[in-house]
Amino acid sequence: MSNIGSYDKRYGNFDWKISADELEYGKDGMYNIAYYCSDRIVEKGFGGRMAMIWESFKGEIRRFTYDDIRVYSNTFAAFLKDTGIERGDRVCIFMDRIPELYISFLGILKLGAITQPLFSAFGEEALFTRLEDAGTKAILTTRKHAGKVRRIKDRLPALKHVIVVDGDALSLKPGEIAFNMEKAVRFDSFDIDRAGPEVPSVLHYTSGTTGQPKGAMHVHSSLLAQYLTAKWVLDITPDDIYWCTADPGWVTGTSYGIIGPWSCGVTQAVLDSGFSTQKWYQFIEKHRVTVWYSAPTAIRLLMKDGNAVVEQHDLSCLRHLISVGEPLNAEAVVWSEQTFGKPFHDSYWQTETGAIVITNYPGMKIKPGSMGKAFPGIIATVVDQRTFQPITTPGTVGLIALKPGWPSMFRAYWGNEEMYRSKFRNGWYICGDRSSIDAEGYFWFVGRDDDVINTAGHLVGPFEIESALLEHEAVAESAAVGKPDPVNMEVVKAFVALKPGYEPDADMELSIMNFIRKKLSPLAMPQEIEFVDSLPKTRSGKIMRRLLRAKEWGQEIGDVSTLEND
Repeated sequence: MSNIGSYDKRYGNFDWKISADELEYGKDGMYNIAYYCSDRIVEKGFGGRMAMIWESFKGEIRRFTYDDIRVYSNTFAAFLKDTGIERGDRVCIFMDRIPELYISFLGILKLGAITQPLFSAFGEEALFTRLEDAGTKAILTTRKHAGKVRRIKDRLPALKHVIVVDGDALSLKPGEIAFNMEKAVRFDSFDIDRAGPEVPSVLHYTSGTTGQPKGAMHVHSSLLAQYLTAKWVLDITPDDIYWCTADPGWVTGTSYGIIGPWSCGVTQAVLDSGFSTQKWYQFIEKHRVTVWYSAPTAIRLLMKDGNAVVEQHDLSCLRHLISVGEPLNAEAVVWSEQTFGKPFHDSYWQTETGAIVITNYPGMKIKPGSMGKAFPGIIATVVDQRTFQPITTPGTVGLIALKPGWPSMFRAYWGNEEMYRSKFRNGWYICGDRSSIDAEGYFWFVGRDDDVINTAGHLVGPFEIESALLEHEAVAESAAVGKPDPVNMEVVKAFVALKPGYEPDADMELSIMNFIRKKLSPLAMPQEIEFVDSLPKTRSGKIMRRLLRAKEWGQEIGDVSTLEND
């Protein structure tokens, strides 16, 4: 069974009403995402269908039906309401990929609060920055990560409640609350908040070139795009076992690790474990995964480990493969076709777009190395970076631009209206990535148009890294750029000028690396540090990352007329 239809026919006759009609969106005044991901499926008679098969890194397995998801999310919602959480409050989820993460996500939305998922590997400073910016009122975490929260709580006056979902009286500190989803009083019913379609739902943080990370605010009607793209691009049906490898701390893990699959009534498999070729293939084989959504970094690691390990497993269950997060190189497409008998289909989108906007649509001819074409309902082009006028000559590189108005488009950057407005030029949303379009309408990714570092599909802002570097006792000046990497696409490289009295040696390099890893995250940690006497700056004192990046990528340095005189 498949949802594949003619791309040209669907694109030409498209209306988002297709999604609204299938979901019966707005029936009886109900627009809340959580209802459509749980209660609606149960009301349709599929409460006994498996919603989630969860496996821990130790091999422990927990299973949840759609009725389980409904009841447990009610239980979370009721508990949060009793705790004092109200509509519009920001509630952070800060935990590993355990079932409570996925289910509490829906519980927060049922209450009418705004869910703020954050990557559990974030260090305390990265966590602090995002909680402070959002004015977060409550955080759901586990004993494993509670220490990070404790160390910053006194600096967060808005943070009233720290809830430990696997805690007990003995493990808690004063002011913390223990909550056990499976031991709590079950709530078979809960009065789900009648959130309107434009009511805020999910707040995802994304990095930029300057300033601290920005909170991209999404609304409940984002569901219309997430549901239909999951159905048409991921081609998931109720008969599938679907696996999205992304962590819900990132937008892929919520749009297509929670909302998309559960609104489609699919069974999804979740593996709470880091990357391991053997473990991943075992997981696919054991749970008979049929649709697999992963990242090019992981695909390149699988390629690196060769086909001998593939042959040890029965992967004949796989029927559709999709990738996301960074460009999928042509070699990976060819390799997957040879290895699995089917190609990976690339897809392009961002935190701000909320859903897939450009993709190698199922059934459409794949051009290895291309991102594909615009999803039906999305008007996409490339524009001149100076005039923001659409470029009509095939093969000419410009900025990827989308016509605003699709349902999952972000509605704001939290507390930063000026930054939000700057993303729209000449009637287009400017994505910040460069691409060309060929004569057949296929997009070909070229690169970022700013200094943001794309490492393993995750965007890392240089400003946040540089700010943290300057807090190290030995660092006088710093700059962070992306350096080419055959597996991760880019890794962070830091250029550091030390204060007098400190030596640039291997011990200092390790000290700085570990400092950033603990303070921000493993993703932000520089993989290489180059010690320099000084950094290239403009006459106004601004560090010219462009020169450092060009050196790493072997590119032309370009105009240096604004460089300060030595």
